[in-house]
Parts: sequence; structure tokens; C-alpha cells
Amino acid sequence: MKFTLGIALSPLDQLPGLAKTAEECGFSSIALPDSLFYMKSAAAKYPYTADGSRFWGPETPWVDPLIGATAMAMVTSRIRFYTNVLKLGSRNPLLLARQVGSVANLSGNRFGFGVGIGWAPEEFEWCGVPYARRGARVDEMIEVIKLVLGGGMVEFHGEFFDFDQLQVSPAPTEPVPFYVGGHTEAALRRAARVGDGWTSAMMTYDELCRTIGKLDALRAEFGRGDQPFELQAVCVDRFGRSGYQDLANAGVTDAIVVPWLFDGIGFDGELAAKQDSLRRFAAANIEAPIVAEVSA
Repeated sequence: MKFTLGIALSPLDQLPGLAKTAEECGFSSIALPDSLFYMKSAAAKYPYTADGSRFWGPETPWVDPLIGATAMAMVTSRIRFYTNVLKLGSRNPLLLARQVGSVANLSGNRFGFGVGIGWAPEEFEWCGVPYARRGARVDEMIEVIKLVLGGGMVEFHGEFFDFDQLQVSPAPTEPVPFYVGGHTEAALRRAARVGDGWTSAMMTYDELCRTIGKLDALRAEFGRGDQPFELQAVCVDRFGRSGYQDLANAGVTDAIVVPWLFDGIGFDGELAAKQDSLRRFAAANIEAPIVAEVSA
């Protein structure tokens, strides 16, 4: 099993240093979250906390994940980056295809595109996009972005997006993997149908196991059960080598962790303290790899 470093809510000037240390410690990837803006009053509840409240405020730092990935790629050479997840619904797919292709090229194909819809009506409406039929719109966006990233002269004529022949160059020299986020039935079906993997928000181990079982069944339904598929998980009740072994045995391929929180260091903690946490975590969990145990 691989480990991804989650850098959410960290001061932006720490990101290059964290990326370099994570690479030195053997982390596989860095996950970058997405938030367009903080609205004082939200029309919908945040779906990934028990009471629907947001755990960040108006002054909490966020970096545009595509720009952040590019900046960290410039100071590293091996570690990968993926959005976890970028909210597609309020954006334009042609502009996004151009940006994603740029990140993939500048990083040397070290970028994966984690995608979701977005939970806040304000992010849609204040960006000039209707909130209604957002799922169908995002499905079409994924088609458009994959088509454009494939290179060459392409055209598309759909319900939401329509354009004649165009080309965005250079196209990535390798396919950009798409990781689909979300816990709803529709999100899981989307991941199984078009994704190269699925990425979770905060879930318990039991919830993860049930979800992985659903994804296995859905992938078989879509005739994709034998294709490679990544399972990226944020688990809230399995930690340490025994906990990570449980996750690997359940099928998780990539555990997303924030090691300094285990050491009582906050999101706004000092860079040096966070780097020490990365080194301690790597010594305990990465230097001796965790491998899924196969049942007889």
C-alpha cells in the first residue's frame, strides 16, 4: 500500500518544503484539496462532517490545486500529485483541459486528476453555472476533458457543451488518470464507469469496506472488474501499522494521511515540526512496506 500526504489547510509558503521532504521520505503522492471561496452563509450543509459544519474559516489558506501541484512539481522529481478532489461543476471543461494538460506536461506526467461535483450551491451560481442537473453536467465535462487531453483535432456535441474541431497542444505524453470522489450511489457508479480510481473523504473502516464492496460489484457490472483501479482512502479509525495493514487487506491501495496531526501539531504548525513528523511516520510505516495479505 502507498501513502499520500494530505496538505490541506497548510500555509502556502510551506508547500515546497513539505513536497521535498515527503519525496525524500518515500511518500507516493501529495493530495491537494479544492475550495473556490468561503461564503459567510452556506445554503447547504457540508456533507462530510456529522453536523454539516465546515471545519475551516474565512482566513484558512487554500491554494488552487492545479497551481499548487505545478509549484511543488518544480522542486521535486519523483513524487506524484493529485487533486482530492477538484470541484468540476462550477468550471468550464475546455479551460480545465488546458490547465490539466499543462500540469501533466510540466510535472513530467506526475499528476492525477481527482474530480467531484461540488456540494455548495453558491460555488455554482456565483460562478455563473446552474446548480440544477449538476451530475449530468459533470458526466459530460469528464467526457470533454478526456477527449481534449487525448490530443489531436477533436469536436464535441453534447447537451451542455458543444464545439467544433479544436486542438489543445501539447497533449500529455501519457494518459492522465481520473480519480472520482464522492460517497453517493451516483458518485460510486461514476467512479466504476469512467474512473481509474475512487477517492474518499473521511470514512470509518467499516464504511470503507462496504463502499469498496459496492465499487467491486459496480465495476463488474460495467465490465471493468479486471482493469487496474486505485482506492484512495481517508480513514478516521485505523492508524499505525496494524491499522494500515487492515486498510491494505480491505483493498485500499493508497492511504491519505496527515502525520503531524498524530503528533499534536496543527495545520498551522511550523514547517520544521511537520517535516520531523513526516520522517517519523516514514520510519514507522513506509521504510518497511505494508503489503496486502492474500487469503488462502
